Amino acid sequence: MGELVGRLVQGGRAVRLTYEDGVIADLCAADEAEAEEAEAWIAPGLVDLQVNGASGIDLNDDDLTPGRVCSLAEHHWRAGVTAWCPTLVSASEEAMAHRLAAIAGARRMDPRVAAALPLVHLEGPYLSPEDGARGAHAVAHLRPPDLDEIARLQVAAEGAIGMVTVAPELPGALELIRSLTLQGLIVAIGHTSCTAQDVTRAVDAGARLSVHLGNGAPAVLARHPNHLWEQLADDRLAASFIADGHHLPAATLTAMLRAKGVERSILVSDSTAFTGMPPGEYEAHIGGRVALTGDRRLSMAGTPYLAGSAVGLVDCVAGAVRHGGVSLGQAVQMASANPNGLLGRAGGAVRVGAPADVTVLAYDADRTRLEVVRVLLAGCVVGGGEG
Repeated sequence: MGELVGRLVQGGRAVRLTYEDGVIADLCAADEAEAEEAEAWIAPGLVDLQVNGASGIDLNDDDLTPGRVCSLAEHHWRAGVTAWCPTLVSASEEAMAHRLAAIAGARRMDPRVAAALPLVHLEGPYLSPEDGARGAHAVAHLRPPDLDEIARLQVAAEGAIGMVTVAPELPGALELIRSLTLQGLIVAIGHTSCTAQDVTRAVDAGARLSVHLGNGAPAVLARHPNHLWEQLADDRLAASFIADGHHLPAATLTAMLRAKGVERSILVSDSTAFTGMPPGEYEAHIGGRVALTGDRRLSMAGTPYLAGSAVGLVDCVAGAVRHGGVSLGQAVQMASANPNGLLGRAGGAVRVGAPADVTVLAYDADRTRLEVVRVLLAGCVVGGGEG
């Protein structure tokens, strides 16, 4: 049995939380003075739908091993993320199969890792080959949708593939969306130069999510109609956003969150191996030579194009408050309850009987900064403290 004292992120109520046997056993009012002294904000464990790596570990590395996947899981637990979706970018089928096998091996090695990695997200290879829309994905590895290839990759993944991002304008895309939806997978729209009509057709076929909306798009679009407006307007689509201060300007993020609504918005990190690394130039498996600046902007060296992000999900929660015009409670909802809902998982709420997946934060409201104080995974401390 363990205990936490602090304020709930949702509502700010001072509480004493007791956890036992992996679940929240009791939640009662705490003394205001005690909560003030604790300086702790209690949030449900965060969930990240788009993780490419962190701390020097790259899921798109040809030398990926199950042990490195487990190490990456430990990094994210310490960073307040109790569940995340390993995300593989466009590559050859052979390379993707190897990486999927390593992830499957990690899920077999450790039951905690299996629980924390609910599914694998394939961000490619069925994406637009156009500059801007393809982002940092290598054009040589982009190809038309292929259901047989997905089936082969699913064997390598031991059934763990649960989300696929696709550009709906590609030949065969609608058939792929329909088939994967019938199989129970989440199909997302992303890295696309499609028309507004293509968006509607994709959603009619079963697409449920817009991936990092506002990014992975042509630099020049028609004022209207275009696929960004269509995705924002369609309430059947949830949308993910990277609130790192670089992927979306503050006014754009604010307008998009208002249009989509907090209940249909999801924060993701798009974290790469360079999260937690010092500024400098590096060789990356996606984007080639990349440059990381002191303000954590990661770009393809010598170009204006971003190459993923170099921050974690907690930083994106703070970024959504700082740049997106939402409250801390709303930002946490977009990084916990909402992704859990899309995945069909329990969690995302601090309440009696819920899994004791909890992230405790210190919040500096003046500077809009968050720091992870303690992390519980099924009631076990996995980050930020002992005991």
